[in-house]
Amino acid sequence: MIKRLLFLSALCFHFAIFSQTDELTLISWNIRDFGKTKSSEELNKIADIVRDADILAIQEVVAGFGGAQAVAKLSDVLNRKGAQWDYVISDATHSTKYVTERYAFIWKTQHIKIKDRGELIAALDQKIDREPYLMYFYVNGKKLAILNFHSRPFNKNPEAEIEALTAHICDSITAPVILAGDFNVDEKKPVFDRFKKAGFTTAITVQKTTLKKVCNKKSYLNYAIDNVFCSKAIRKVDGGIIDFVRYCEDLEKARKLSDHLPVFLRFGLN
Repeated sequence: MIKRLLFLSALCFHFAIFSQTDELTLISWNIRDFGKTKSSEELNKIADIVRDADILAIQEVVAGFGGAQAVAKLSDVLNRKGAQWDYVISDATHSTKYVTERYAFIWKTQHIKIKDRGELIAALDQKIDREPYLMYFYVNGKKLAILNFHSRPFNKNPEAEIEALTAHICDSITAPVILAGDFNVDEKKPVFDRFKKAGFTTAITVQKTTLKKVCNKKSYLNYAIDNVFCSKAIRKVDGGIIDFVRYCEDLEKARKLSDHLPVFLRFGLN
């Protein structure tokens, strides 16, 4: 318990040192089966992990009523921890029954505004199993496009989806862009070359983000597949993972929250 409190205190300090309103923190997190398996205690733990961010992008929100309920409950828990938050939930993706899910954004309202509830990108419906969710946010009057994305599994050619998505972003979106999500592909792979040549940078590099089922030689991290990309109109300040596991003996309990770690990007708008 003491170790957990010390970790959360250190995390709060990490974000607190960047308290200027022109710099924000986005957290992207694939929260496994969100809306199906989370207790009130687990929602409170999730809220403690993300509470010092400004924007939270969630993947793998279940498509049924439970997913929307879980997002609303998490927003309510966050509202009781000292800041005002709002949230949006996407429609269910146009996918086969066992692949369909929703996306969600939750954000602090003090410096971040919206004008609509966002949309799934219909132009990518036939090219991507779980078409990405696009929201426009306004930070001190500046427009920011954030896309929330969960690609198909690594053995079902997620590269084809990533190529279609990055082409759409480069060709169709003129505002500063953040692409957050679970790509099921390492950012070092050639499929991201066009993005990088267009000036996009990543929150993390060479960093594993998923959790093994059991520790192996004191290692519990598995694959480097979650990330946050930002366009050259965005000034990256910092980026990293939030390791809420830290010790092998805590792995089983941690996996009840998710089998992915959150990825954060600290940024400003140029």
